[in-house]
Amino acid sequence: MVAVPAAPSKRGGTGLAFLGVLAFSGSFPATAFAMRGFDPWLVAIGRAAVAAVIALVCLRAARLPLLPPRRQWGSYALISLGVVFGFPVFSGLALDLGATTAHSAVVIGLLPAATAACAVLRAGERPKPLFWVACAAGAAAITAFTITRHGSGPEGAWADLLLVGALLSAAVGYTEGGRLARETPGWQVISYALVLSLPLTAPVTAVLAATTPVHPSGEALAGFAYVAAVSMFLGFIPWYAGLARGGIARAGQTQLTQPLLTLVWAWFLMGERFGTATVLGALAVLVCVAVTQRTRS
Repeated sequence: MVAVPAAPSKRGGTGLAFLGVLAFSGSFPATAFAMRGFDPWLVAIGRAAVAAVIALVCLRAARLPLLPPRRQWGSYALISLGVVFGFPVFSGLALDLGATTAHSAVVIGLLPAATAACAVLRAGERPKPLFWVACAAGAAAITAFTITRHGSGPEGAWADLLLVGALLSAAVGYTEGGRLARETPGWQVISYALVLSLPLTAPVTAVLAATTPVHPSGEALAGFAYVAAVSMFLGFIPWYAGLARGGIARAGQTQLTQPLLTLVWAWFLMGERFGTATVLGALAVLVCVAVTQRTRS
């Protein structure tokens, strides 16, 4: 009798996680647009400062404390290091050093596997062997798809190291946020992480805005607005809720679709065209996602 309501809850978790993935899928194109008018460091840190202001308004409107319980500050520090600072800084600098959106999408394809590993180490989840097989197959499929679709020219050792740093940072931040979202609504989790980071992000943003070249074109402002409001705040609301409800390892596998969604945005916003390879890659990834969602942890 207890198992009956559990299934819809998990399905709901998958749907919520996918909404987060849909929001995150525009992050790389938006970052590229933002960096056409702003310094990479300003884009990475400034978006967290702007998102923190949004978070403060939401917390105040809900009449909630502006800070989380002190006993949870360590967990929020991990979230901040992972998704407030780590992923935006590492991925932005990698793009600035010449890593293409396609090459960066490989990192996103491997992120669910890293998140699942963190869920085992930190959140106590124990997926079945079939889950790991599907997870590895999905990561391999999206890596092969991205490389064969766009080529695998040298991106530079530093760019590759930065992308690895972005991958590890996101995995840690996602796992810790998913853990906290089991007892705290997802929007509060990301809000508290942003607010606790504000004493650092606000002054750094002010200094960068005053000392780096700023060319606020329409596309740069639109890109910055997206990464600040959507990538840094709104997307985390369904994402953390989905991880908490559906399981961090299992619901996190919906992110295998993110590289494909990112390429759709690249086609829509940048005019890139896709052929049979895209369709085959999409089918392979969706099959792997379906298997992970049917595998109970």
